[in-house]
Amino acid sequence: MRDRLTDALYGLGWNAVKKLPEPAAAALGRTIADTAWKRRGKGVLRLESNLARVVPDAGPERLAELSKAGMRSYMRYWMESFRLPTYSRERIARSVEIEEVHRLTDGLASGRGVILALPHLANWDLAGVWVTRTLGVPFTTVAERLRPESLYDRFVAYRESLGMEVLPHSGGAAFGTLARRLRSGGLVCLVADRDLSASGVEVKYFGETARMPAGPALLAQQTGALLLPATLWYGEEPNLRGRIHAPVEVPETGTRAEKTSAMTQALADAYATGIAEHPEDWHMLQRLWLADLEERRT
Repeated sequence: MRDRLTDALYGLGWNAVKKLPEPAAAALGRTIADTAWKRRGKGVLRLESNLARVVPDAGPERLAELSKAGMRSYMRYWMESFRLPTYSRERIARSVEIEEVHRLTDGLASGRGVILALPHLANWDLAGVWVTRTLGVPFTTVAERLRPESLYDRFVAYRESLGMEVLPHSGGAAFGTLARRLRSGGLVCLVADRDLSASGVEVKYFGETARMPAGPALLAQQTGALLLPATLWYGEEPNLRGRIHAPVEVPETGTRAEKTSAMTQALADAYATGIAEHPEDWHMLQRLWLADLEERRT
């Protein structure tokens, strides 16, 4: 029953929100966000705990302000994502501005293949649509399997309708498919700041140990693809802004594990730069640091 209800609510969002006038949809998102923030549920408390590491000198009032802004940013992501299929090409083109985008386009032009790795900042779906429709570049990505299965199917169909090839995170076949896409000179985009396998790479993140997926670094080593970190944040005009950071190079020496560790740490450092600049747009409502994960197990 719970799974069916969850699926029904998301279906209502996709079908109803995109039909609302844009100001009404934005107001609805803020209302939902503020209501959730006032209730002080587990997600809000976890967001504040995470933000306390990002902004260590923030007092309780500042953290409360950031978490409220963070919930509004998170719901803005959902409201926009529900409405993305209605956006025209012109709307998408004027909604996004990415700094240093030449790093992406030059990499693709070289035929080398590119891995774009980013954290849970602002609206990565809108950025993805901008890549497919404005740059005219299709790409492959990976999605976490959701429950119920029908909800996962909704997400896959939604993202594929926006021009993305979507592979399931579980099952073990995704890595090989991603490697083939890269060897053919394609683009792979991965949201890669939270390890879902419990077997990722340990990194120092805002002064504490966290675990991040090894996939981006391993793909770059195996295929020779260019590995580019990217960060996003919300603005007014344009709606979404971003930056493509300097490439993460494969170290010349070291074991495979050592190279993967160094490259994943470089990704974490780039993510931390973007998150520290725009903490209110970081949508991390889950446990991330090992200390928090170990606390849950005890």
